[in-house]
Amino acid sequence: MKRPFSTSILVAVLAAFGFSACQELDETVYSSVITTNFYKSAQDAEAALTAAYGSINDLFDQAPIVFAGDFAGDQLWVKPVVGRNVFAVYSYDTDYSGPKSFGRTAESPYGLWQFCYKGIENANWVIDRVPAIGMETNRRNAIVGEALFLRAFYHFTLAKNFGDVVIRTSPSQSESDALVAKSPKAEVYKQIFKDLDDAIARLPSYAASTIKGRASKEVAIGLYAKAALYAEDWTTAKTKAQEVITSGKYTLMPSVLDVFDVEKEDAARQENMFAFEGDNATRARGTTLMGFCGPANSASRDYGNTTFGSIFAFQAFFDSFSPTDKRRQLLDTSFVSVAGKVVPQKEITPYTVKGVLIKKYMDRNSVGAKGRNNVPMLRLADMYLIASEAEARLNGPTATAYQYLNAIRNRAGLANLPTGLSKDDFIRAVLQERSWEFFAEGDRWYDLTRTNTFLTVIPKAVNEVYPTRAPQPKHRYYPIPLDEIRANPKLEQNPDWK
Repeated sequence: MKRPFSTSILVAVLAAFGFSACQELDETVYSSVITTNFYKSAQDAEAALTAAYGSINDLFDQAPIVFAGDFAGDQLWVKPVVGRNVFAVYSYDTDYSGPKSFGRTAESPYGLWQFCYKGIENANWVIDRVPAIGMETNRRNAIVGEALFLRAFYHFTLAKNFGDVVIRTSPSQSESDALVAKSPKAEVYKQIFKDLDDAIARLPSYAASTIKGRASKEVAIGLYAKAALYAEDWTTAKTKAQEVITSGKYTLMPSVLDVFDVEKEDAARQENMFAFEGDNATRARGTTLMGFCGPANSASRDYGNTTFGSIFAFQAFFDSFSPTDKRRQLLDTSFVSVAGKVVPQKEITPYTVKGVLIKKYMDRNSVGAKGRNNVPMLRLADMYLIASEAEARLNGPTATAYQYLNAIRNRAGLANLPTGLSKDDFIRAVLQERSWEFFAEGDRWYDLTRTNTFLTVIPKAVNEVYPTRAPQPKHRYYPIPLDEIRANPKLEQNPDWK
C-alpha cells in the first residue's frame, strides 16, 4: 500500500505555500518542523483534526462513496459515460482501468481505498500526538474522540467495500510502517468497535452548539449500531440504535421532504445526525450530486444552475412506491423548464423514455454544478430501521420490531405494516423500507451485499440503457487496487479477484 497522505505532509504543503515560488526550500527543515514543532498548541490540534475530516470532503465532492453505494444497486442508473457505468455492469478490474480523471480515483472504488487510508493516517497522527498537547482538557479529549470516531468510520467504509482490509492504528513514521498485511473482516470490526468505545467515552453529547458536520457521542453510538448490524451482532445493533433513539437528542422530521430541503438543513439536523455539509461558497465543500441528478443542460432552475442529467432512478423503483408514499415526491417523471414549460418523461433523457429524476439534492442557488446540499451519512431514521431489523433477527417480528418500522412508514404517509408476517417476510419488509427511505444516499448496494441478495435482485433491475446486468459472487466486494498490491508485498488481493 502506498503511504497515505498524512497530516504531516499536509502541514509541509501548507508551510511551502507560505513562501514565494522562487524561494529555495530546505526539505530537512520541514521534516524537523513537522515532527518536532507541530502538535504543540490547541491551534495545531484543531488543524490536525480538520485534516482528518478532510477525507470526507474527498469522498463526497466527486461522490465515490455514493456512486459505489448506488450505481451498482437496483434503484439508480447512471448515464453510460466517463467510466461511471463500470459500477452498473460490473466491468471494473483490479487495475480500475478507465478514464484517468474518473475511473481510477474520484469516482471509483480506488478513490474509496485511497481517501479512507488518507483519513486514517491523518486521524492516527491526532490520536498519537494530541494527548500530549497542553490545552483545555475537555476539548483535547473531544478532539481525540473525534479522531477515533473518524478512524472507525473510515475502517467501516473500507470493510463494507473491500471485506478484509489493512488495519492501521498508528501513524506512518517510516516507509516500512506502510507495509502491513490485511486482517480478516472480523478483526476489522473488533477494531472499529474498540475505537468507537473509546470515542464514546471522550465525546460530548450532541447540542445545538455542536459544530456542523462534527461527530458527537450519539453519532458514535449510531455508527456503532450500524457497524454491528453489518457484523451481524444483532444484540449490539439493537441496543446501540435504541440508545440513540431514547437519548432525546434527535427526533424524526415531521415531513420527510424537509430532510432534503436545502433551505431547511439547519432544522433537519434534528434527524440528520451526521452528514457531509455541503457549502458551495467554499470550493472544496460543495457536492456535485446536485449537478449529476438534475436534467441535462441546466434545463430547470429548480434542480440547480448547472446540471448534467447523469443520474436517474429506474422506472421499476419509482413504480414500487405507493402513490400515497410521500417519499415518491423525491422522484419525478417530469420537470418544469427555465421557460416554464412542463417537460414530460419521454424528453428527460435521450437514453430511455422512462428516465426518472431524483430530487433529494436540489439547490436553486447552486454555484455552477456545486450545491449546498448536505448528504446524509447517519440519520435517525436509520436507527429506527436498524433497531427493527435487529429485533426481528433476534426475536422475530415482535411488537417492538413493528413499532420501529411503522414509525418510518407512518412518517412517509403509509399505514402500519400488516401484522402476522413470518420472520423472513418481516425482514424483507424492513429491507424494502430501507430501500424507499435511503435511496440515493449511498446505502442500497451495501444492504444487498451484507444480506448476500445482490445476485438475485440485480438481474431484475434493468432498462433500455442496461438491458442485462449479471453480477458474479466476486462482486460482493471490490478488488483491492492493483497499484496498492504492487507497492506493498504483504498485501494480497481478495481471493475472488486473484
